[in-house]
Amino acid sequence: MSNDEKRLSDYIDRLNEEKKPEEHDSEIEALEMKQLFETVRMVKSLKEPSLPESDYPKTLAVDLNKRLAVKKSPERSKRSWFFGAASVAAALAVLFLFNMLAPLGKNNIVHAMEKAFQEVKAYHGILEIAETNAEGKTSTQARIAVWADKEGRYYVKGLDGFQQGFITVNDGQKKWQIQPDQEQVSIFPAFPDPYSFTFELGKEIDDVKNALKTKVIVEDTVAGRTAAVVEVTPQGGSPYRIWIDAETKMPLQKEFAMTYSLQYKVSYTQIDFMERIPEELLVYSVPAGFREMERNPEQQVNNLEEAQGIVGFMPRVPQNIPAGYIWDTIAVGNDMKVVKNTYISQDNRKRVVLLQGKAAGELKPASMAMLGKIDGNIAEIQAPVQDEAGILGGGGIYAGVTNINSVRWQQESFEYAVIGNISLEELTQFIQGLTSESVELSVPEDSSLAKPQVEVPVDLEVEKGDQKNADSGHSPWKLDPAFVAQVFVSLEISPQGIQGEYPIGEEDLKIVQNTGTEAVVEVSGSTAPIKKVYLKRLIRQDATGVWTVVGYDPAAAKQ
Repeated sequence: MSNDEKRLSDYIDRLNEEKKPEEHDSEIEALEMKQLFETVRMVKSLKEPSLPESDYPKTLAVDLNKRLAVKKSPERSKRSWFFGAASVAAALAVLFLFNMLAPLGKNNIVHAMEKAFQEVKAYHGILEIAETNAEGKTSTQARIAVWADKEGRYYVKGLDGFQQGFITVNDGQKKWQIQPDQEQVSIFPAFPDPYSFTFELGKEIDDVKNALKTKVIVEDTVAGRTAAVVEVTPQGGSPYRIWIDAETKMPLQKEFAMTYSLQYKVSYTQIDFMERIPEELLVYSVPAGFREMERNPEQQVNNLEEAQGIVGFMPRVPQNIPAGYIWDTIAVGNDMKVVKNTYISQDNRKRVVLLQGKAAGELKPASMAMLGKIDGNIAEIQAPVQDEAGILGGGGIYAGVTNINSVRWQQESFEYAVIGNISLEELTQFIQGLTSESVELSVPEDSSLAKPQVEVPVDLEVEKGDQKNADSGHSPWKLDPAFVAQVFVSLEISPQGIQGEYPIGEEDLKIVQNTGTEAVVEVSGSTAPIKKVYLKRLIRQDATGVWTVVGYDPAAAKQ
């Protein structure tokens, strides 16, 4: 360290110790050093910030001194001082902004915001949500009017975008959402309320408080207000940026990290503070012609980050969707554990729903479903869907719609389902946009299952009669290959007839292959004389066709 650097460092150390530097009253021979000491005293006279590193003063001193210490000609010395002074002025401007918000240390950021928020009773603002894709194209997704107070009550109304006309209210006793597109009011518990609305001030302050690291990176302007941009590294998840108003110390804007080629920015384009939320906004009422939904309600949200705030994971969306479709809505339902993204065709005739939730055990395909593979994992294919309510969670969005197909599978600890009144080929396009892995849903025309070791004679006239019975609503069990296999194996065990419970239970049966026209059911259990049952749809090769046992593998011959 040079002598001048040491003098400057010692000078700063004395000031930080609240002691008078020895050189303060002495004559300083070098003009540059004198001016630099004066600059340091000016910085010290500001409200003391919490510096990011313990050696920051010395680092600053060394950096500035290097700019000023070089001896030059009088003309060049003047020019050098001009640039040196400009650097000092820039440093002072930044330090002044830091001092104004006290954000150089995390504790000061939190303290400033918490202290300011203590004075807030309620507020009203207009939120704007913008989306930027990987190509840099930005579009406004929604505008929302927000009223909220520190008691946890709020009134949120969609002005434009995904939730236009949607109203979500929590009055402290009840939470409800008015959903005009379905003419219904969904009712939720007021507490616990896992999610209120995007960019709630109290939550944002808590998130910064609990962050691993914060760092002021630049000054900016939001809605005409000067703000410091702070990079926040949270306990979990990706770093994001938040804009803090220099005057009110309140968060004004938040920019999320890029996720699945999309980046969201949420901004208060207008915000006012008030004594209370207008009481009329918190009065529960059901619009004329609307129905109440208290069972399996769905809460509409504006973006993936809002959904993540409820379910605790970032839902995946297709990177590319088929031409002619647009992203319509995002909702969270089924006890706040499943995210539902809806896509519609431009003519509004086709609708596709993508469901995602955490897997709760091994996937158990429906016994009447075909089987495919996605990334090597078993995929349940229902074409058409046989149990709409079970798959959609009672959402009812396909009421009166026919030709609904679905695909359900598990991947990386999550369970997915894609449902729509479109063909399996179109569903495959949505799935391929969601996963980069291989998708095998269709069965090649020339493919067939292995031949059974023992063939079972078939009377086609009997099978035709069974088909007529099934068409009339009788013998529906013949449409289920697992049930047909259960009856067949049970009769092999008890050829005189079955009395009471079947000797082979449902838990002993597993469909290992199903192409839609051929199926193989694996039988477990030490008493079962059969290892595998082979079935075909001989009379009609679609979802209405009955299944017929055409062969089996004896248990003694199991491989």
